[in-house]
Order: sequence, then structure tokens, then C-alpha cells
Amino acid sequence: MTERASTRDMLATARTLSVALPYLQKHDGNVVVVKLGGHAMGDPDSLTDFARDIALMKQCGVHPVVVHGGGPQIGAMLKRLDRGTEFIDGLRVTDEATVEVVEMVLAGRINKEIAAAINRQGGRAVGLSGKDANLILCEKLLHRMIDRETGEARDADLGFVGRPVSINVDLVENLIASDIIPVIAPIGAGRAGETFNINGDTAAGAIAGAMRAARLLLLTDVAGVKDGEGRVLDEMTLDQAEGLIERGVIQGGMLPKVGTAMDALRQGVDGVVILDGRAPHAVLLELFTEHGAGTLIRR
Repeated sequence: MTERASTRDMLATARTLSVALPYLQKHDGNVVVVKLGGHAMGDPDSLTDFARDIALMKQCGVHPVVVHGGGPQIGAMLKRLDRGTEFIDGLRVTDEATVEVVEMVLAGRINKEIAAAINRQGGRAVGLSGKDANLILCEKLLHRMIDRETGEARDADLGFVGRPVSINVDLVENLIASDIIPVIAPIGAGRAGETFNINGDTAAGAIAGAMRAARLLLLTDVAGVKDGEGRVLDEMTLDQAEGLIERGVIQGGMLPKVGTAMDALRQGVDGVVILDGRAPHAVLLELFTEHGAGTLIRR
């Protein structure tokens, strides 16, 4: 019985590899930017699975570029240091003291944990922040918000929160050419040497757009983008996404992710996928199976 079960397992594995072949060929040599966030970052087993999938992608000829977030970890560290934090429309207000904590958590602990996890699975990952070699140059982000009492629009000062304006593509391409997997913390440099905190999705979208990546994968804690009836959409176009936003179907935390996807598509990314990072091997399912995972947005 055990021998039969083992044979069935091996046949299933062989069948899976056979079915994946055309997708392996399709993505061979492609750059895929993967934004890691949510559940996988807080669970050691999920991080191990993610790291194995990234190492496998590289082994199969795909060139992954990992960008990560770390909001909950930043919040936990600020709490330990007895420092309050304020959010405006989901964006963390980052003063000079807070940006030091943000850089310590993102570029220090989290970045190196992810790189080390990939290396343990046989990959060759190097952890970077956007400040290294001016990988991500930023300007101060002026966030447009609506005053709930007066209804007037005004610019909110978020402190040291940055908007990417320039990506050092040569640095990333040189790492890829050396078979290195870049793992990038969303910390940027200002033209005057300031340190800026960048939203992780925004940083991933800017890097994907600058590199004209074949795919941008935004891993989150939901199954994908939902329509007005609450059903997850397998695929939609840029125009359809704009329509769902106008009708108020896409809102809340999904709105900035879809906005990032739309910006990346306009910059030349072939497709953006918003997918559930809690699902086992979500990245591999998206790239190497017929039906993929999550919601694919195309131009």
C-alpha cells in the first residue's frame, strides 16, 4: 500500500512538472517583482515556503526581485519604545525619530531575515535598502486628503514619507546578471541625503515599472480583487479596474494596491497580480499553472 501511494505521489509530481513546462518556457528570462507582506512575514513556516519558492523561480530561469513591507513589525517596535504613531488615510506619519525606527526594522531585521531564509533554501540573496547606491531616490510625498468637516481638499504633511522618482535599474540588473536575488527594503534616499519611508506596494510598483517587469506580484491577506457581488475576479483590464474604482466597488485597503497596479501597468509592466500570500505556493501557482492565483490586471 505504501509503495503504491509512493508511486502515485511520484506520478503526480511528474505530471505537475509536465503541465508546468509551457509556463516555465513562457517566463524563462523574465523579471518578476514580488512584494512580500502580510501573513508570510509573521509566520516562520510561511516565510520558509516563500523562500523556497523564490529559490525555485531563480533555478527555473525566472529572475525574482523581492520587495518587502513590515508595518506590523514597525508598529510593535514603536510600542516597545513607547512611541505613538499616527496614520492618515492608511499612511504612517513619519517624523524624524520614527523614520530611524522604520529604517532599523525594515533595512535591518526584516530585510536580512528574508535574505537569509532564501539563502537557506539554496538561493543567493542579497539584502538592500533603497538608500544603497541610490537604488530608490525619493521626493517628499504630499498626500492629498479631504477634510471631513469642511469637504475641502488639502495636502497632509506625512513627514519623512517618500514618493519614488528614480530607480537605479543598472544596480538591480547587475545583481540579476550575477545570479543574485535582490531583497529590497522600502527605504529611500532624498536628494539632500534625507531618509524616507516608502509604502512597500509603492516601492515594488516603482521598481517593476522602471524595469519593465513581466509581472508584479502583490502578496496580501485576501484572495484577490472582488466585484460588486463579492466574487473574486480572475482577471480584469486597466479600464475595468478604473470603472470599479469609480463605482466605489474597489475601496479601503484594496484601493492603494489597485492604484499601484495601474501605475505599474502604465509604466510598461505586462501584468500585475494581487494574490493571497497565505495560500501555499501562491507565487508558483500564479506563474506556472494554467489558472494562476488571485486577480490578474492587464493593460
